[in-house]
Amino acid sequence: MKQDRVLFIVGPTGIGKTALAIKLAERLKGEIVSADSRQIYEFMTIGTAKPTKEELAAVPHHFIDIKTPDEYYSAGQFGSEARVCIVEIQKRGMQPMVVGGSGLYIRALIDGLFEPKIADERVKTNLKKEAGENGISVLHSRLKTIDPRTAAKLHPTDSQRIMRALEVFEVTGEPFSNFVDRKPQPAEFSPCIIGLTLERSELYKRIEERVDIMLELGLLDEVHELRKMGYGQDLNALQSVGYQEGFLYLDGKLSISEMAALIKQKTRNYAKRQMTWFRKDERIDWVDLGKFDSLNEIANFSHRLFESHGGQN
Repeated sequence: MKQDRVLFIVGPTGIGKTALAIKLAERLKGEIVSADSRQIYEFMTIGTAKPTKEELAAVPHHFIDIKTPDEYYSAGQFGSEARVCIVEIQKRGMQPMVVGGSGLYIRALIDGLFEPKIADERVKTNLKKEAGENGISVLHSRLKTIDPRTAAKLHPTDSQRIMRALEVFEVTGEPFSNFVDRKPQPAEFSPCIIGLTLERSELYKRIEERVDIMLELGLLDEVHELRKMGYGQDLNALQSVGYQEGFLYLDGKLSISEMAALIKQKTRNYAKRQMTWFRKDERIDWVDLGKFDSLNEIANFSHRLFESHGGQN
């Protein structure tokens, strides 16, 4: 027997997921579970377009500001912890609403990802020390030898995931890829997934406007503060679009106009990849925002979609 329905609102960056979620949460007595792999990090507010203070005050949010930028956090961890969170929301008599554009987080939550619950602080400390002394490229080369499948999937500078894969191998003697092959467990709830879509040129226009607003709000000040706190561009969290370009500007490698243009270009590319990912999921009911004149109309239509879902798979 599956538990109650869980509403998902997914789609590309900049399309308006948060605004719709707030509107629906007010109608459904909802609590929002953020499925955004960057909004989990503290001190990264402007560049990740976190909900405003007013939005956070209006509707309870979960999985925002739960980690510092140098802490490891995976889709598998999110999937497990978000399932627990959803049960707690249901026990309070509230409606769980999962909102975000991180496709792997959504998959981990609904379908499950098998991830070994293995940790060894001594091994982790030694790997960090070695990376600091010899560079992450040395560790990536080692990973290529012991677990070529995992190494091929990781960017050579993705220090957190490279060290995680090596940690699992050193503790268990098994390649990380062996664990990934094991069968995941789907969630015990019925997902109703609403996907937001928009004509590409209109979405790109929204993205460019949002980048301009981020810069006006102080994105560069945020990047500068992160660096002052000791968080550098080598961290996985700060590989995000907006932060890498901000560091390049601070280092004198980009002009302000070059930086803004590059952020816009990379954000457009990211939105395209998100849509490619979500289009593969046949469970998604797509809502074309271009067919509506107001947020209220979009909310009315989405609400009817959710009600018609009726708890069925």
